[in-house]
Amino acid sequence: MTVTSITTGLPTTPTTTTSDTPRNSLGDLGQADFLKLMMTQLQQQDPFEPMDQTAMLAQMAQFSSLAGTTEMGDTLSRISTQMDTLNQTGLATQRAVAALATQVEALNAANANTASPTTPAA
Repeated sequence: MTVTSITTGLPTTPTTTTSDTPRNSLGDLGQADFLKLMMTQLQQQDPFEPMDQTAMLAQMAQFSSLAGTTEMGDTLSRISTQMDTLNQTGLATQRAVAALATQVEALNAANANTASPTTPAA
């Protein structure tokens, strides 16, 4: 018995990746890479012995968890950057207020030294 591919005769479209740069580690793989691998795995599986649904669901759950963790890490990074900016703004405000207070004290001291004594009214 001869088995032929189910995609024989169908037009093929080139697949594109998110980046043409080579990846250095598995940590560089993203969501598009996972979906591409999963679709290739589904296309290449033996129709008489398909992939175990439990294993496929486990892979999808792991990927979903990883995507959530990555998004949470990105969010925490943005929050950290904003907190650093707020901290720097607060320190700059403290320095400005301290400089202004010093100038006000100096003006008050100068005005106290140059003030003429008041004479009592008769």
